[in-house]
Amino acid sequence: MAVPNRIKNQHLLWRAAFGPMAEMAASLDTFSQKDLWALLLKTSSKPVQKLAVTKNPAEEYMVNMTDPKEVQKAMNNPELRKKLREQSREDLKKMNLQWLEMMVNSEAQLREKMSLFWHGHFATRIQNSFFAQELLQVIRTNALGNFGDMLKAVSKSPAMLQFLNNQQNKKSHPNENFAREVMELFTMGRGNYTENDVKEAARAFTGWGFNPQGEFVFRRNQHDDGSKTFLGKTGNFNGDDILNMLLENKQTANYISKKMYRHFVNENVNDTNQQWLNNRFYSNNYDISKLLEDMFTSSWFYDEKNIGTRIKSPVELLAGIRRLLPMQLEKNESQLLFQRALGQVLFYPPNVAGWPGGKSWIDSSSLMLRLRIPKIFSANDAVDIMPKTDDDVQMGMMMEGIKKMRDAVKGGTATIDWAAVNKIFEKVPREKLMEHIEATVLQTKTKVSNAVLDKYVNAESRENYIKSAVVNLMSTPEYQLC
Repeated sequence: MAVPNRIKNQHLLWRAAFGPMAEMAASLDTFSQKDLWALLLKTSSKPVQKLAVTKNPAEEYMVNMTDPKEVQKAMNNPELRKKLREQSREDLKKMNLQWLEMMVNSEAQLREKMSLFWHGHFATRIQNSFFAQELLQVIRTNALGNFGDMLKAVSKSPAMLQFLNNQQNKKSHPNENFAREVMELFTMGRGNYTENDVKEAARAFTGWGFNPQGEFVFRRNQHDDGSKTFLGKTGNFNGDDILNMLLENKQTANYISKKMYRHFVNENVNDTNQQWLNNRFYSNNYDISKLLEDMFTSSWFYDEKNIGTRIKSPVELLAGIRRLLPMQLEKNESQLLFQRALGQVLFYPPNVAGWPGGKSWIDSSSLMLRLRIPKIFSANDAVDIMPKTDDDVQMGMMMEGIKKMRDAVKGGTATIDWAAVNKIFEKVPREKLMEHIEATVLQTKTKVSNAVLDKYVNAESRENYIKSAVVNLMSTPEYQLC
């Protein structure tokens, strides 16, 4: 059976964006995938609007300080460090909500979706909100550009250098953390290098660090300028040489294209299609936009076996609900609580490998909450949920802080513009209304039983019918898939 055009378009919008928006949902029956892809590219081609929440602490607390020792002394002051930690926690919350708002409302959907992907790929978790903000800007600026350029910029960012301890990587005591992860997680993948390659790469990255102003610094007196052997080549390599050699190795193109295939197409990789993407990615010099175009415009991307098979991440779920149901949130903080409870807090990946995704998103407690979120938004249901107890995931908040957050968001959290939702279906005859609503909300081949829906749908009026049908369909296991 041929896949309907609407389902294909929604497939593209869920994988390359955060799902269809109410104002354009009605046109998805007739839009071509080629035109929709062109629109996604066009709207994401404009200059990146920086998410600017916080300033460099050095600008506020170290004005007119020129002596590096004086600056370092100021930064080591216990009271100042405590103040900065508290400020960073608040800044990270603000950054989280502002970026999530961009995912919902920005027309640059492709850029923000890819930025979320790279946010998990180049995963860092640090207390310095300014460093986190600057890393996000690097990622969002390069998300659709050249992977090599992004790799080099991320590798020299204070956030990454701090998180993976390269600030402590000196010729007398090499630290292997960054060198190991740049190969295992960011480029070639495990099994394609030796332990000696890690040690030699660590030597090449000695001296890479940053100053209190958040600027990359190469400390030549801490750099090991001796001969090194890496991936079978010998020379006086530095960090830039190592990154270039990793990019020259075709295994890097294979690792990245395969990871993107698993993320955007299907966890069960078709070796022929993925190898074709790999060859194209490498021959196109790691051009991310060209790789995405190859993927999202291929006929096999729209095969039925690839549609409705991917579990939405918590952030994708929240953003997708808000895009189809335009809403005014009364308490933005509720979204932080949802993220914590569902296991994906922006700027707080569980470790350097990022969020594992897939079936890890679902357990007995998180599934029950996922099914409740649409009704919490639409029916002013109480937010009586408890986040997971991993303190790292909870942004360092202890239980008392969580209780305050729950108290702050109890009760209704959103006012939904149901007129915009009704407009999606205004030309649909009453006898075909449920069929059309179901095709708009769900991507899965298996559908919800009409007998079950009839028990919960309010048929008092057309408006109530649409509202209750949409909310109830969003509250099903099928809606968790895209």
